Amino acid sequence: AVADAVPAGTFPGFMTEGTLLCLRGQHGKALACFSNALKLRAGDRHCLAARSKCYLRLGDTENALKDAEASLQKDKTFSKGLYQKAETLYTMGDFEFALVFYHRGYRLHPELQQFLLGIEKCQEAIINCIGSPSSVKLELKEDLCFVSRQAESKKANQKLQTQLTKDQKRTKKQQPGRNPKTERELLGELYADKAYLEQLLQDEDLMESSTKEGTKVADLVWSGISYLDARSEFWQQQKPLYARMRERKLRQQRWIRDKKRKPAEVGRYIVKSMEDIDMLLTGDCPEESCKKAEQVLKTIQGWSEEDVPNKNELIGNLHSCMGNAQLAMGQLEAALQSHRKDLELARQNDLPDAVSRALDNIGRVYARTGKFQEAIDTWEEKIPMVKSSLEKTWLFHEIGRCYLELNKAKEAKDYGEKSLQSANEGGDAEWQLHATVLVAQAQVKLKNYRPAIKSFEKALEKAKLVHNEAAQKAIV
Repeated sequence: AVADAVPAGTFPGFMTEGTLLCLRGQHGKALACFSNALKLRAGDRHCLAARSKCYLRLGDTENALKDAEASLQKDKTFSKGLYQKAETLYTMGDFEFALVFYHRGYRLHPELQQFLLGIEKCQEAIINCIGSPSSVKLELKEDLCFVSRQAESKKANQKLQTQLTKDQKRTKKQQPGRNPKTERELLGELYADKAYLEQLLQDEDLMESSTKEGTKVADLVWSGISYLDARSEFWQQQKPLYARMRERKLRQQRWIRDKKRKPAEVGRYIVKSMEDIDMLLTGDCPEESCKKAEQVLKTIQGWSEEDVPNKNELIGNLHSCMGNAQLAMGQLEAALQSHRKDLELARQNDLPDAVSRALDNIGRVYARTGKFQEAIDTWEEKIPMVKSSLEKTWLFHEIGRCYLELNKAKEAKDYGEKSLQSANEGGDAEWQLHATVLVAQAQVKLKNYRPAIKSFEKALEKAKLVHNEAAQKAIV
């Protein structure tokens, strides 16, 4: 009876806390938060998917699979549920079934890169376990017997882990193309951990030693470094550095400025609310993020300018948050309206950074809906407002990609070259790769085949440099 009692708290509160704990790696505590949230809102698919992820991190694949399947009960196309089911099956060693759900997710949501990466790793796992299809020969023997799928999967998983460890040792190097300053920005507090692990590699005696369980210390150190590199790449793709710096600057301008003139409780409410909205969105809970933003917007609109001196700026930011959440939910028309309100407020109150942000987001929505010319017009208006080379790299690349979709190859090539120049200035190898591929694709459209081949060769070198195997295969 005690276990089923309604917990003291709110659904968004438990979701926010659980998401934050997940990001910190405290999956046991996060699990308790998501379980409490489900007591308040039974069957919530986003919460079930989040709890499935926690179970998987804790090694409880049985419950992870149950939650993933429960999240798909009402909507078989739910992207997070499909991904969690595929990830759980992959972890259990059922690579063939995992591949089926990665393919299903990619077919339903081709815009989500995670499904494509899942297909890649499943195919590699299957090949590592059984070899290429041409190498498999079936023979008729009298003493054939069946082995349980679980035992077979366990054996296959062990073989995969051994292969990955060998590849890790053989190919792991300090990533070129990313300077320590960039890496420190991406990893944050974890940068010190990576530096410590790399320092341990210098101790040859320690690297040759083993733990009580027989695991080599060198394998553990390489595993940690590899994980941190993977996180660094993920964070760079999900939230580029220019976006982080811009958001940090805006946050300081909005909530620290005029602090003396605000009552302390108003300031605390605003900061806490904006953090909750951001955390819910980054934690894959766009519906809750949007609801929270709407609640805060109603509250702020009821306050006077004396209570909140930068009221209009804050209202614009809330519309921006709502637009981002609506885009994540696939509500494209609503997202466009929210970002237009943000742009209108920014222009009325002469806020150049907010104008730049709104144009950025409006362009994203247009591109997502296939209105590539409107996206180009919006993003070209933003160009004079861009300050950092990394932001220019992204913007020029997206404009070029839209021109390519419109079969305007010359303009696509010009913007691809601009993007490449900015990427070279910023020293970002990953974006150098994307920009070079764009240039090559535009040259193919222009039937400039020899220059295109040279561009693809340069792109292949960049892909090898950043260890992007999916890009290498696509380029070849």
